[in-house]
Amino acid sequence: MTKFKSEFLNIMQERGFYNQCTNEEGFDSYLYECEKTGKPAVGYLGSDPTGDSLHVGHIVPLMMLRWFQKCGHKPLTLVGGATARIGDPSGKDKLRPFLDEATLAHNAQGLKKSFSKFLKFGDGPTDALMVDNWDWFKNVNYLEFLRDIGTCYSVNRMLTMDSVKSRLEREQPMSFLEFNYMLLQGYDFCVLLQKYNCRAQIAGADQWGNITSGTELGRRRYDTELFGFTSPIITDSAGKKMGKSEGNAVWINEDKLPSYDYYQYFRNIGDAEVGKCLRIYTDLPMDEVYRLEKLQDKEINEAKKILAFEATKICRGEAEAKSAQETAIKTFEQGTAGDDLPTISVDLNAGIGVLDAFLQIGFVESKGEARRLIKQAGLKINGKPVSDENYVITAADMVDGAVKIAQGKKKFGLIK
Repeated sequence: MTKFKSEFLNIMQERGFYNQCTNEEGFDSYLYECEKTGKPAVGYLGSDPTGDSLHVGHIVPLMMLRWFQKCGHKPLTLVGGATARIGDPSGKDKLRPFLDEATLAHNAQGLKKSFSKFLKFGDGPTDALMVDNWDWFKNVNYLEFLRDIGTCYSVNRMLTMDSVKSRLEREQPMSFLEFNYMLLQGYDFCVLLQKYNCRAQIAGADQWGNITSGTELGRRRYDTELFGFTSPIITDSAGKKMGKSEGNAVWINEDKLPSYDYYQYFRNIGDAEVGKCLRIYTDLPMDEVYRLEKLQDKEINEAKKILAFEATKICRGEAEAKSAQETAIKTFEQGTAGDDLPTISVDLNAGIGVLDAFLQIGFVESKGEARRLIKQAGLKINGKPVSDENYVITAADMVDGAVKIAQGKKKFGLIK
């Protein structure tokens, strides 16, 4: 294993965050000098406010920024109030829908909430700061931008970028609006250089083209070396991107997803992913990670419980992690109903159809899916498989004040 001079890069390599770096030796030296002198390096992570919460798929670069701060450096979180009006074409097949001002403002606040779970914000030298690129783009003169920035870019090179090349190869249209995106992100990097002496951008591997757009602009226009550092795209053993749970995003903000469901996502990680997830999604020391990832067979469930608790503690706080853990123990180990289980309130004197119950609690996305699961004995009421899709759940089904329903072996809920 390569040993770097800087603490940050050593941590990145050991924990599995390191994918690509524009200049490994130069970035290492820059960080080492900052760490040695106690003058924080400044690095940023950008996210367009196309939604009001980040999800598990966004956590990898966010954890990188968390470690960046732990190493004594200053993180910037950039919310793309301007770039969200265009949409990043990376990995997309079509133009994003346009969002109104109120939605963008609401989403930006949601992203600040997500960022705050992983970073310490404040006025200190290493405290995180959130900025919005709408602040500098809203008054940009288009002709001046073309003259000053556009002349630094080669269309020939832009056409070789994955975000553009893949769309063209699939013969899917790309608007001139989207084609401009990498210029805007490159300009962001340089504005942050000038305003905050920010010389590093941290992101996922799919942002490599946009990152190098900024590092190239910094070199050509400002005669300054900027650094880009990316993480790998984290996948499970089946090659699917992590962060999705049966088609639904695993949201960071609690108003989008209960802490129990967040806990259960990590509790149900496949055996092959446990070590990788302990490295990336927790702050556990590596000695403990090495110990846990060696566990086999039934013992690996203990490692999964620790993973779920530690990941939830970072995102939702220790109290929520303990509550989710206790609910899981009551539900899966003691056979009782935990306090954090998903619950719906229904007038059970009037009753509710079984299809509507599972749809309302969110265990299925359609009645058709519920019917299919019933045929497979995948839906249960009080531990017994549902056999009749027309069954009506009533007060007669209550046990200890509630009706316990389940989908498979991992999703449990209550009707009260």
